[in-house]
Amino acid sequence: MSNNQSLISKDGVSYLIPFILVTFCFALWGFANDITNPMVKAFSKIFRMSVTDGTLVQVAFYGGYFCMAFPAAIFIRKYSYKAGVLMGLGLYATGALLFFPAKGIGLYGCFLIAYFIMTCGLSFLETSCNPYILTMGPEETATRRLNMAQCFNPCGSIIGMFVAMNFIQARLNPMSSDERALLSDSEFEALKDADLSVLISPYLIIGIIIAVMFLIIRFSKMPKNGDQSHDIHFLATLKRIFSLKYYREGVIAQFFYVGAQIMCWTFIIQYGTRVFMAEGMEEQAAEVLSQRFNILAMVFFICSRFIATYLMKWLKPAKLLAIFGILAIIFTAGIIFFQNRTGVYCLVCVSGCMSLMFPTIYGIALDGLGDDAKFGAAGLIMAILGGSVLPPLQAMIIDQGTVFGDFPATNASFILPLLCFIVVTIYGYRTHLCRQL
Repeated sequence: MSNNQSLISKDGVSYLIPFILVTFCFALWGFANDITNPMVKAFSKIFRMSVTDGTLVQVAFYGGYFCMAFPAAIFIRKYSYKAGVLMGLGLYATGALLFFPAKGIGLYGCFLIAYFIMTCGLSFLETSCNPYILTMGPEETATRRLNMAQCFNPCGSIIGMFVAMNFIQARLNPMSSDERALLSDSEFEALKDADLSVLISPYLIIGIIIAVMFLIIRFSKMPKNGDQSHDIHFLATLKRIFSLKYYREGVIAQFFYVGAQIMCWTFIIQYGTRVFMAEGMEEQAAEVLSQRFNILAMVFFICSRFIATYLMKWLKPAKLLAIFGILAIIFTAGIIFFQNRTGVYCLVCVSGCMSLMFPTIYGIALDGLGDDAKFGAAGLIMAILGGSVLPPLQAMIIDQGTVFGDFPATNASFILPLLCFIVVTIYGYRTHLCRQL
């Protein structure tokens, strides 16, 4: 690939300002993803619920993504990418600001509704922003351009993790779940009200920020690339795009990639805790150290994505995907077989390998779809469902304690991410071979 191709200009037109505005949206949904993950435990404590009830937060979260992807595509096709971005920001802001009346009502279900509306907005944003970025320059640099924009998604994730840790978790009442269970009804309600006031504050602030972003994009001149056709032939379009082998296999690869990503980032805590406790640490200290490695993994993920984007100046995206996939397989094998800190280091390295996978699969699968990319994007966003289907399977393995005698089940559970990375690697290799012909 030539290294002097333009990244964000086409036919003498620069898309720098629209690119910056849309790229900022990538950070916004990264923030939402990673401020929400710790809320499962927070809601469980605040409402004196089981962990299972707390995970309804994730059900509502992924439910919004899944349910709204194709309606978002139809809306974007009928109107424009800009309209899709605005609708996404509007729903995101509405869901975040609904935390205030939800706190006033004091019912867990009201928060779930707010999360669902918020993630309907995220689904609109991802369905519109990803393919929109692809249009802001030459087709030859589309996947590289998307990787560059996606670099800012984990930046938002890091901020979300930081805010959740320092402005919610650290400020909630430290009373344990067992101690809360002994409170009288009036004491429980007073404590719940105080904790919910802490929890909703960051959501209200981000809701205001998103509302401001909505106004900025509303009154900015945005390109109409990819908005030539407004006809909606839903079934015919689906039949057309799913007849393309590289798109069909891309949806499958994306499903397994997102599953692998969520598994590796979710269970690094369990994996690290087991290793550090085996070294003699107390459980709480082991969990804190594991969380630090989790943040280190995210930082490595960000750095690696910038490196991968740079390498795409010379290497084809599909080839680079296959190379990173092979490295991920090697490091995941290390996670499984090493039972000391080396395994934790391998788990951090896997984050570096994952860095380019989501946007690269996305870019390859949408390559050449033209206006059909709006519906193609929806199928790839629905593949995020892999993040809710596969982790419970890994959790079931971890709950066994040991397998095959005395082999740690936590280590053995990473056979699932290993299989996922094999699928991704095969997709990258096959696509690279096809495009060499």
